[in-house]
Amino acid sequence: MHPPVLAIIMPCYNEQEALPISARHILSLLDSMVADGLVDAKSYALCVNDGSRDSTWEVISDLHKKHPQIKGINLAHNRGHQNALLAGLMTAMDNCDAAVSIDADLQDDPSAIISMVKDFNDGKEIVFGVRSSRDTDTWFKRTSARMFYRFQKSMGLETVFDHADFRLMSNRALHLLSEYGESNLFLRGIIPAIGLDTSVVRYPRACRVAGETKYPLSKMLSLSIDGITSFSAKPMRIIFITGLLLLLLDIAVAIYVLIAYFCHSAISGWSSIMLSIWFLGSLILMSIGVVGEYIGKIFVEVKHRPRYAIKETLIDGTDSTKA
Repeated sequence: MHPPVLAIIMPCYNEQEALPISARHILSLLDSMVADGLVDAKSYALCVNDGSRDSTWEVISDLHKKHPQIKGINLAHNRGHQNALLAGLMTAMDNCDAAVSIDADLQDDPSAIISMVKDFNDGKEIVFGVRSSRDTDTWFKRTSARMFYRFQKSMGLETVFDHADFRLMSNRALHLLSEYGESNLFLRGIIPAIGLDTSVVRYPRACRVAGETKYPLSKMLSLSIDGITSFSAKPMRIIFITGLLLLLLDIAVAIYVLIAYFCHSAISGWSSIMLSIWFLGSLILMSIGVVGEYIGKIFVEVKHRPRYAIKETLIDGTDSTKA
């Protein structure tokens, strides 16, 4: 069996410090796998510049000139990690047998790619990289991540616990992924739903090789909201059930008030009235917000705008071409 052509996709946003270190590790890994006969000599790394504000694209260009195995695409604007990752996967789709996605900070262990390729050669179509522990995380991040995964599961999402975006996908899986046309991307939910033969490779997660994290709490919350509202209508069902329970409670209170009125034992209570008003008002506003989130997603989807635009590519030789 001929070894597969492997593409390693690395989304990059303001990674000028980390990228030279990451590229050195990835090139060494590719050379090692080629020497061991695991992958074809045509295998390569594809860096996706997600509209960085620093010199990330210049670093990618310099690396491409020195090492043709390092290729690059430059997005016209910052479109977010999920869209940048998709752009890399779709660009590599027709030029590889399998693609591995890994962040440029190399917190995910590149050596785990060897096990992923072995699973692929054994017939697996998708191989998920799963963290073996969260010892490097702060207590808050570790606790919030576990709550996030459990909440997603309760909402009906099919996700892999402690898996981010470090995975291998076969060419067949990439083509199936290309058929998903939604603008609100949540690849951690889409890819497990594809339903091909899968396996899991566990690895210890390290600290960033350089630079600072691009996933603060606000982005993590935004990603979690996108994941839940893109794959589940349960929040709206919960609102309906809550409203139904409150209606039953209102009927019980109305019966109590009528009995108290006719028995001449009604007690005027300003506090209870105010608490009821504030509680119901907050619930109504929260419900409108949840429904509005779904309406906003429908608004984005129906416009069918492109998810990303590629400004430049560095694929063959040292030439930069417009796309």
